[in-house]
This record gives sequence, C-alpha cells and structure tokens, in this order.
Amino acid sequence: MPPPNVLVVLSDQQRPDSCGVFGQRLDVTPQLDALAAEGVAFDEAFTVQPVCGPARAALQTGRYPTSVGCWRNGIALPPGTETLADRMHGLGYQTGYVGKWHLASNRGHGLPPDRPTARFEREPVPPDRRGGYRDAWVAADALEHTSGAVSGHVFDEDGRRVDLHGYRVDALTDIAIERLGRFDRERPFFLFVSFLEPHHQNNRFRTIGPKGWARRFADFDRPGDLRRWAGDWRWNYAEYLACCASIDANLARMVDALRASGQLDDTLIVFASDHGNHFRTRNLEYKRSPHDASLRIPLVLSGPGFRGGVRRSDLATNLDLAPTLVHAAGGGDPGLDGRPLQSDADAPSDVLIQISESQIGRALRTPTHTYAVRAPTRNPLAGHRRPDAEHYVETSCYDNIRDPFQLVNLAGTAATADLRRHLAATLATRIRNVEAVEPHITIA
Repeated sequence: MPPPNVLVVLSDQQRPDSCGVFGQRLDVTPQLDALAAEGVAFDEAFTVQPVCGPARAALQTGRYPTSVGCWRNGIALPPGTETLADRMHGLGYQTGYVGKWHLASNRGHGLPPDRPTARFEREPVPPDRRGGYRDAWVAADALEHTSGAVSGHVFDEDGRRVDLHGYRVDALTDIAIERLGRFDRERPFFLFVSFLEPHHQNNRFRTIGPKGWARRFADFDRPGDLRRWAGDWRWNYAEYLACCASIDANLARMVDALRASGQLDDTLIVFASDHGNHFRTRNLEYKRSPHDASLRIPLVLSGPGFRGGVRRSDLATNLDLAPTLVHAAGGGDPGLDGRPLQSDADAPSDVLIQISESQIGRALRTPTHTYAVRAPTRNPLAGHRRPDAEHYVETSCYDNIRDPFQLVNLAGTAATADLRRHLAATLATRIRNVEAVEPHITIA
C-alpha cells in the first residue's frame, strides 16, 4: 500500500477534559469524538515539557527539549537539527506548515553561546528557520504578536504578509484548506496545522472564543482539580470551551475538504495539544507545573494504521509523534526519544517531565504516582538561564489513583517514605539517561 497522507492538527494549552472522548459532558468536540470512534484515543497522553516552545521542539524532533537545546521559550531550533519535516521529506512527502511556529527566535536571558539573539516574533520566518517545512508555509513565529482573536496576519512562503479575516481559527483553517488543494496528488503530503487557541490572549489574561459561543457552555461541570482553587477558571472556562469548540468545527471543515477531494480514507489525522492548562490555580500563570492539569494532552489518531475505535491506556507523550509518523510513512527506526504508537509493545513504565522558566524542575509521571522536584534556588531567572541542575529537592508526591485531582501532597509524610525514595531513585536514573548527569535529590 502507498504511504498515507498525514494531517496534524495541534491546539495550544488544551486540556483533555475539554473533549467529549475524554469525558466532557457538553457537546464541544463532535468531530474529534467521531475520529476517535473510528480511530485510536490515548487516555494516558502527556507532554514532556509544559510550556509552548520546548513542547513544540519535542513534537518536531522526537527528542527531549534539553537534548535538542530548546529547553525554554525563546530558544530556536539549532541549525542543522533533523526534524520530523526533514524525515518526511526524505521519505518523499510534500511538507507544509500553517499557524503558530514558536521555534525561530533566540531571545531573553541565558541563550546558548551558539545561538545569538535573533528576533522573528513580528517578522517573516526565514526558510532556514522553518524546521524543514519546504512546500507550504503560512505561519508566524509568535502568532500572538502578529494577530488577535479576530484580526492580524501571518507570512507566506515568500515572506509576504497574509491578512487573517474573521476569527483566527477560521482564518487559519481557510489557509490550510487552500494549501491542501495545492499539493500534488501524485505524492503524499504532510501538513501541520497549529492553532493558538484555546491559549489565553497574553495581553488580556483570558481566552477569547467566537462571539457568543460561550453561552453554549455556561452550564459546564467544574473540573475537580480546579474547584478548590481561586484562579480564573470560573469566569474563563466557558470561553475556553468555546475556543475548543471552534477548533473542532474547523477540524470538521478540514475533514470535509479531504472527503470532498477523495483523500480522507488515505489520510492519517492526528489531533493533539502541546500541553494543558490549570487556569492560574497551581501557580501565578497557566502551566509550568508538574500537575496533570499542565501535563495531560488530548491525543487521537485516526486513519491508516489507526482504526477500530480503540482506547489505549499505555503511556504516550508528544515525543512519540515523530517516530509514529516516520513509521507510518514507511521509514525505519529513527532512533529518537519517543516510540512509534502503532503498537503498545514498547510502552514505557513512566515518563520524565522537564520544567523550565518558573523553576528548574523535573517530575516522574507513572500510571499510579507523580513525583516532582525542583532546584533549590531563589533566583527567579534560574529557570531561564539554566536547562538543568545537579541538585534537586522534593516538592510533591501525588497518588493518582486515590487522588486523581492531585489535591493531597504526600511529600514529607512518613507513610510514603519508602515509596518516595524509590520514586526519587527512578527519577534520578531517568534524568541521567536523558541528560547524562545523575543529580542528587534531597527527600523531604
């Protein structure tokens, strides 16, 4: 059989419980739910870094953020990095990208010496900073700087400004569908569509859905991990669901376009998000924490190789996207940090989480527990200047079976001392395997 076309749709900061397939009661994601009913849904999917740039580096390379060198926002992919798009191109695919990129600029404190300051937040991304996407490119490095929810622009293949008309998700989907129609039908395509929503608008500390849509979701169920805390979810959650509903409606438009062109049955569709959202409950912003609200992501694959309405409970991460798509395209083992998701045979027993910016932190997520540590520094810039540490102190331990909303921190409790020593030793080993240095962890 010929290799399938591939369409990846990535949302930003979307919790799985916003989706019907992962438990949402309201009718927010009918199209995603339909894809899951025909494909494969992953109930235990996680990001390995809960912040935009590093999570996207993991997606685009299949390597841990510290391994690729993009361990915080504002660090571009290093020159010469082999990416998912490079690998797909090498397998004969046309490659294209639409939307938010977030991997072209070098800015801020603590830049690696080989990456001098380079700012493309409001400028066209040069071809050599597009991560190997060659055939279609209509994007912005910092979409939040070139557009708002209902206006703005991106840049095309030649660096020309492309105005966005109407709601941003609709406008980007218009572009994606148009670019789908440009691909040569004699060769498979790989198109990556990256939305900013339901990420909050940075200058307004709120999400903005299509006008009037939030009324549909005013009767939302209060998520169990949020209801105890203040945060801003009470006045923002319905609007957040409206953003998710818009993404789903536009996912449906892309599915319809593939169906109309006769390509749907030959296209593998992947839906995921870069990380989650805790609505300023666990710290003073929206993510950058070791809690499931930050770490869990929705993940559905539907199409060739992923059919049957299957639910998977093995641990999956955003590192797995690259090897999965390379495998689907007919490539061999690319030797990356992730694994092909076509099978659960090599599923890991736990996931290493790297956290930056808010702290230099690490966490171990197992099927039953979350164990987290952070570097003992009071320097607020430490998480920006350094990717790692040699010493960490225990900060939290959660029993995810008895306490699924992670409300009871077991760190420092006598009854869990043996468990925490075991988790700390396992975490130190995982850090050594990825980062080449085994740190000392002080147990509370």
